[in-house]
Amino acid sequence: MNMATFLGGIALLIIGYFTYGKFIEKNFQVEPDRKTPAEVLRDGFDFVPMKKQTNAIIELLNIAGTGPIFGPIMGALYGPVAYLWIVFGCIFAGAVHDYMTGMISLRNNGAQLPELAEKYLGKSVKHVVNVFAMLLLILVATVFVLTPATLIADVTPAWMTPTLAIGLIFVYYLISTVLPIDKAMGKVYPIFGGILIISTFAIGAMLIYGGVTGAHVLPNLTANTLGNFHPEGTPIFPIIFFTISCGAMSGFHATQAPMVSRTMTNESEGRYTFYGMMIAEGVIAMIWAGATMTLFDGQTVSQMIAEGTPSVVVNNVSTLLLGNVLGMIAILGVIVLPVSSGLSGFRSLRTILADYLSIPQDSLKKVLAVTIPLFVVSFFLTMVDFQLIWRYFNWANQVTAVIALFVATRYLYLKGRNWLVTFMPGSLMLYAVFVYILTQPIGFNMALDVTAYILAAILTVGLIALFWYSGSKQKDSLSPQSPLLNDHLPIEEVRRLQSQS
Repeated sequence: MNMATFLGGIALLIIGYFTYGKFIEKNFQVEPDRKTPAEVLRDGFDFVPMKKQTNAIIELLNIAGTGPIFGPIMGALYGPVAYLWIVFGCIFAGAVHDYMTGMISLRNNGAQLPELAEKYLGKSVKHVVNVFAMLLLILVATVFVLTPATLIADVTPAWMTPTLAIGLIFVYYLISTVLPIDKAMGKVYPIFGGILIISTFAIGAMLIYGGVTGAHVLPNLTANTLGNFHPEGTPIFPIIFFTISCGAMSGFHATQAPMVSRTMTNESEGRYTFYGMMIAEGVIAMIWAGATMTLFDGQTVSQMIAEGTPSVVVNNVSTLLLGNVLGMIAILGVIVLPVSSGLSGFRSLRTILADYLSIPQDSLKKVLAVTIPLFVVSFFLTMVDFQLIWRYFNWANQVTAVIALFVATRYLYLKGRNWLVTFMPGSLMLYAVFVYILTQPIGFNMALDVTAYILAAILTVGLIALFWYSGSKQKDSLSPQSPLLNDHLPIEEVRRLQSQS
């Protein structure tokens, strides 16, 4: 069967949700009767109770962006080996990362990652996390402005230039940023979600139909195709971990899950909303990786990307598989993804920066005072080479993922739960992060050889040793009444314990 790997990978993702996802949920120990921040801290702006399905759609659109499309397109250059990272990375790393970050935030009044890092890893870590989170979000927001603008310019008349499209997207962001979350996202995102689901399903269906009829031959993962097919010989490790982030594991999601944790009404929704939507993103990644590998050889894809951005590939894949009319709907789906993620990225960035600078977001004037400078910085970044921004984004993205996984590891360790589920993927990605920054031109530009691997291993072991040393000291210092150990209690009771500690 010429699409066994493709269909098998999607099947494994779905099975992973019902098996490993259930295990992760059980390990966390949800409290279905505990009132959530959306109910107790309701403010009509960020803390607003919303339906389970609405939250799930918002989470999917927040995390998806162009990442699970552009990343797999570029990852397809490696050949079928890309499937392995998408499937197993998503099940055992990415979905776990998203679930744990969202649920820990839910237990901490919807706190963002910097605040969680301070709470579980120490005050000094908070500043580092703030820098990385804000760097990541400004790069994310820029990427998710640039990519839809390029696509809009590609499919509209000549007068719609990329610069004009960028301006229109910023106007939409400005309007949406100052609206309550249920108005900015709750009303519009289900429509966007419908477009996304229809377009992605259409691409996948036509790909499978072509495989059945013999019109398309989907490459399988075999002994012969297990190698590196990248036309430029770019090494699989660690680069594929950074090329395919959204769709496998992405630190950006650690900035988005807390927003949704502020609108959930029951902890039992967490597996569906956080773990499940990451699995859905993995399916999206599989479809776009499979379509790219099937329709084009690596050299052709490389040339198309070099012509502009992966949006050229999106255009060609959509029209080849679906024709001009349905292809346009698919392209529209790829446009709404980054627009929605860019909006949520700016919203998260505003929240983190405002918290860091102690600027209350209780008036329109204060919201705009934080928001507009961010838009100005992002606008100038859109003029920078896309490939350069993408490389910096990918590194900052995975550093953030490492931080989130180690926050989750410390959380589980303090609670006496199975901490290996977050420690193992976190350690692997920490090692990859060090190898990447040591060997890439955006870092120290060392040769990718034994020296770099050994140095990265030393740095990884050293940081992990420090992590466990501080963790054991922290655990020994906690009393049984510590709020860190009793976050399952009602919010009011946790606050009482905090006031006593």
